[in-house]
Amino acid sequence: MDTFRRLPKPLRSTAPHGNLRKRKHSAVVDDRSPSTAPKASDALPLPLHLTNAVFFTLFFSVAYYLLHRWRDKIRNSIPLHIVTLSEIAAIVSLIASFIYLLGFFGIDFVQSFIARASHDVWELNDTNPNYLINEDHRLVTCPPANISTKTNIVSAPPKLPASEPIITPLASEEDEMIVNSIVNGTIPSYSLESKLGDCKRAAAIRREALQRMTGRSLEGLPLEGFDYGSILGQCCEMPVGYVQIPVGIAGPLLLDGREYSIPMATTEGCLVASTNRGCKAIYLSGGATSVLLKDGMTRAPVVRFGTTTRAAELKFFLEDPHNFDALAVVFNRSSRFARLQGIQCSIAGKNLYIRFSCSTGDAMGMNMVSKGVQNVLEFLESDFADMDVIGISGNFCSDKKPAAVNWIEGRGKSVVCEAIIKEEVVKKVLKTDVALLVELNMLKNLAGSAVAGALGGFNAHAGNIVSAIFIATGQDPAQNVESSHCITMMEAVNDGKDLHISVTLPSIEVGTVGGGTQLASQSACLNLLGVMGACKESPGSYSRLLATIVAGSVLAGELSLMSAIAAGQLVKSHMKYNRSSKDVSKAAS
Repeated sequence: MDTFRRLPKPLRSTAPHGNLRKRKHSAVVDDRSPSTAPKASDALPLPLHLTNAVFFTLFFSVAYYLLHRWRDKIRNSIPLHIVTLSEIAAIVSLIASFIYLLGFFGIDFVQSFIARASHDVWELNDTNPNYLINEDHRLVTCPPANISTKTNIVSAPPKLPASEPIITPLASEEDEMIVNSIVNGTIPSYSLESKLGDCKRAAAIRREALQRMTGRSLEGLPLEGFDYGSILGQCCEMPVGYVQIPVGIAGPLLLDGREYSIPMATTEGCLVASTNRGCKAIYLSGGATSVLLKDGMTRAPVVRFGTTTRAAELKFFLEDPHNFDALAVVFNRSSRFARLQGIQCSIAGKNLYIRFSCSTGDAMGMNMVSKGVQNVLEFLESDFADMDVIGISGNFCSDKKPAAVNWIEGRGKSVVCEAIIKEEVVKKVLKTDVALLVELNMLKNLAGSAVAGALGGFNAHAGNIVSAIFIATGQDPAQNVESSHCITMMEAVNDGKDLHISVTLPSIEVGTVGGGTQLASQSACLNLLGVMGACKESPGSYSRLLATIVAGSVLAGELSLMSAIAAGQLVKSHMKYNRSSKDVSKAAS
């Protein structure tokens, strides 16, 4: 049975009203001063300076004595291994004094650790008197003692736990030296890949340095099993691991006469199951059809002139059909896939916003269109030398932001997808009826979104499906903002028996080459859909097909969620499938 001892109680003044002597960072303080803290030298029988003098004298005296004895033995041809009792005592004294002197240089080092540990214990006890220390120096908690209400004791604010450095053994001493250099700031973390030439090793060293600097563990973040060379210079800088996101499969989705299994990377329960139910309803009703309305990525620089007249002159020049061919030749030099489609201008005072639109093949195309815009701006400087280019992007594009220009004009791929769901499917699979769905869609997706002042958000949850497919297939997740612009329409057809549902997404921004699409996991998901890489026979076909698949999946997701809401099943299903009973508090801490 462990025997516990409480830290010595603080001494309290016997003066009236319970006056207490105070100490920094503590509400109840004893009379101990920092100078009386236990030291390693307290274990010595004599003061430290006398003990040092004794052992110094002993060491050099016996060393001198033994050297003289060995010299005499050598002169008299006496074997050195034959020793007298006095010589044995001298050897023992030499060894003992040497051990002491060797430890002497580390006494201050030991004292610093003992003093720090002692200081932390007293601070902990001062902050929370409900701690005990057992005989093996482990802290344990005990119930709070009854404190008399006659003595006014102000509680000190609780201290945040100090972050201790986390040290993980490394593969070599060289790696340890590099980690220390990063922690000390002598080597920048971002330069590891170029200096080492080994991307995985660079990630491991950076990870260890981060743990030591922050005192926080990255144990749950995987390091192994990833090709860090594949992201160098194009996907992610200064990696320390990768995040695992589960990928579920919804489908088959019957779209335009072909079946697709939809990969969805998500951590939201019920999302894949709900989309899968929508796919089933579409399949049993004969499938969905899609139409690609437009395909063109945009970039809009902002330029400034001295007067609005000059800004207007450039606007008229760019929008003149007679000048388009010359501008297209300059623009199209940026890539063999970039083809200028149109130029739209808008003036704000002396500032001109020029929105270029072009096809980009199977790439999403942001870099491609930016290079083409740069070519045109350099070309225009000969005739408009007073033009001041403020920025290659003036937000009239508009990228990764909700904008009416994308909602109205479109950006990337503009797709509409529709299906007619049979009455028996609505009742048996979706567990609702056509009239309820039509009414709910009008009051929720149309009127409700208008009341909210939504911009492109006339839908139930298009962003859920778009984000899940984007992450699984290596798209830019931030472009979910405009890619999720969607209006969902429902109406009763065939004498009110069947349901016609459609989704219109004017700005789906996807690609099948470049960026994250070349990573192994994302390439596998694209391959599952049959759109991995570039289409050599018809450039741009794969990215357009991917956009229609996204729209078809959104159609399935909208159909299922709206049905769940109409049938009153939303809360019930989420409580059943989207609630975890696993206690993750320990892992989080």
